[in-house]
Amino acid sequence: MKAFAALLDALVYTRSRNAKLKLLADYLRETPDPDRGWALAALTDGLDFPAVKSATIRNLLTERIDPILWTLSREYVGDSAETASLLWPEPAESPSPPTVSEAVDALSHMTRANVMTQLPRMLDRLDANGRYALLKLATGAMRIGISARLAKTAFAQAFDVAVEDVEEHWHGQAPPYAALFDWAAHGAEPPSSENLPLFRPFMLAHGLEDSEVDLADYAAEWKWDGIRVQVVHAGGETRVYSRSGDDISATFPEIAEALAIDAVLDGELLVRGAHQGGETGGAASFNALQQRLGRKTVSKKMRKEYPAFVRLYDALIVEGEDLRPQPWTTRRAALEELVPRLDPLRFDISGVIPADDFTQLAAIRERARDDAIEGVMLKRRDSPYVAGRKTGLWYKWKRDPLLIDCVLMYAQRGSGKRSSFYSDYTFGCWDGDPDAGAELLPVGKAYFGFTDEELKWLDRYVRNHTLNRFGPVRETDKSLVFEVAFDSVHSSKRHKSGVAMRFPRISRIRADKPAHEADRIEALRALIRD
Repeated sequence: MKAFAALLDALVYTRSRNAKLKLLADYLRETPDPDRGWALAALTDGLDFPAVKSATIRNLLTERIDPILWTLSREYVGDSAETASLLWPEPAESPSPPTVSEAVDALSHMTRANVMTQLPRMLDRLDANGRYALLKLATGAMRIGISARLAKTAFAQAFDVAVEDVEEHWHGQAPPYAALFDWAAHGAEPPSSENLPLFRPFMLAHGLEDSEVDLADYAAEWKWDGIRVQVVHAGGETRVYSRSGDDISATFPEIAEALAIDAVLDGELLVRGAHQGGETGGAASFNALQQRLGRKTVSKKMRKEYPAFVRLYDALIVEGEDLRPQPWTTRRAALEELVPRLDPLRFDISGVIPADDFTQLAAIRERARDDAIEGVMLKRRDSPYVAGRKTGLWYKWKRDPLLIDCVLMYAQRGSGKRSSFYSDYTFGCWDGDPDAGAELLPVGKAYFGFTDEELKWLDRYVRNHTLNRFGPVRETDKSLVFEVAFDSVHSSKRHKSGVAMRFPRISRIRADKPAHEADRIEALRALIRD
C-alpha cells in the first residue's frame, strides 16, 4: 500500500503526460502480483466497493470532528478523500500499512452494518498519504488526471507490447488481471476471448482537409448524430458498448435483445423520429436520444416513446470470421449481406452517398438538413479496420455550424445568479497526437449553450475534478469533452494555440467520449479563412 500511495502522490503532482506514463510503467514493472493488478483496476475504474461511498466518509468524519469544520474544510480542499486523510488523527503507534491486496480484500468484506467500525481500523494503520490512497481506492473516485487509455498505454510501455493488443485483450479480464500480466510480462499466450461478447477498439477518423483525399479512392457516408456503439453477440449473449468500452446494454435492452447472430457490429445508436428530410431519415435529433442516456433501468414507456435502433457502419466479425484485416469494400459487402437477416426495427445500414466529385458531395451535404445528420464520413475503400485514428484512412467532414470536440481545462465562477456556480469554461485541443505526448492547449472559452440542469451537473463535475487553483480559477483533470459550436476561427498571436474562436458555445457535453479522442488544433487551423 505504501508504494501505491507514493504512486498516487507522485501522479497528483505530475503534469507531464510522459512523466505520468513513466511513473505508471515503473510501478507496474516493479510491483508484484496481485498488487499491481488491483492498482491497475483502481486506476481504470475497475473496482467497486458498495459499502464505501462519499457519504460513508462524510458520516465517519462528522462523528469524530465538528460537522461545520468538516464542511468548511471539504469546501476549501475540494476533495473528500484528501480532506478526510488530513483531518484523521495520526495513529499513536507507527503505521503498519496493509498491502493493496489486503486492502482490497478488507474493503470487499465491508458491509453497511460494519463499515463504520472496519474502515476506521484500516485508516488507523496508515499515514496521511496511505489514508488518501485507501479512500481513493475504496470510493473509486481517483480523479488524478489518469484516464483508462493512459493507464493502458503505460501498461503497454511497461512490458513493450502494442497498446492495440492491450485494448484487444483487456476486455473480458477481471481484476487483478492475472492472465493479462502473464501474457505481457511473462510471455504466456494471450487471454482467450473465444465465445465471449467482448468490446473491440473502435476505428476513428481525422478531420477533413479538402486537399488531402481523392474522392475516387473513398466512399462517402453520412455521419449520424447519435452515439457510436458496438453491438456484440457471442456465446449466446449480446452486449452493447459505448465508444469508451462501457457496457450500456441495460440502458438499451431492446438492442441487446435484437441481435442473435454471432457478430461484432459498429454503428450509431439513434432513436426513431419523424422523417426529418435527407435521403434516409427515420432518426430523431440527439436531444431525443439524450432522454435515454445514462439510465440504469428503462421503463416500457421510455422504450415506447424513444425507441432505439442502430444505424450500422461496419462489420468487424461475422459468424466467426474476423473481417477487420479486410478492405472496407469487403466488410461493406458482408454488412449489406447481413442486414436483411437482422431485426429491421432495431438495425438498418448507413447508406453510401453517390457523388462523383467533391463539388457534388459538398452540394449534397449542404442540402441535407436532417437533424440527425452531423456531417459526412469518407472511408478509404481499401482500408482495413484498425484501432485508433490512422492517417489517410477515414475522415470526418462535419456540416455547418462549425463543431469541434474540445477538452475542459479550467473553470471559473460566473456572475449574478451564477456567482455560486462554476459556469465559465476554458477548453482546449491537442497540439498533435495525444498518444505521442501532445500538449493540450486552450482554444476558447464559453459560458452558455447548456441548460440549468446541465450547469448544476457541470458545477459538481468541476468541484469533484479539481487539480489546482489559481485565484478564482480551477484547473480540472483533462477528462471531460465538450462539443463546441462556433461561427469561425481566426489566427491569433495572443493565444499560445495560435487560434481564436468566434462566438464559441457549448453545443453538447460529451461525457461518453474519451479525452484522447478530442480534436487537434490542426483541425481548427484548417478552418481558418483569414
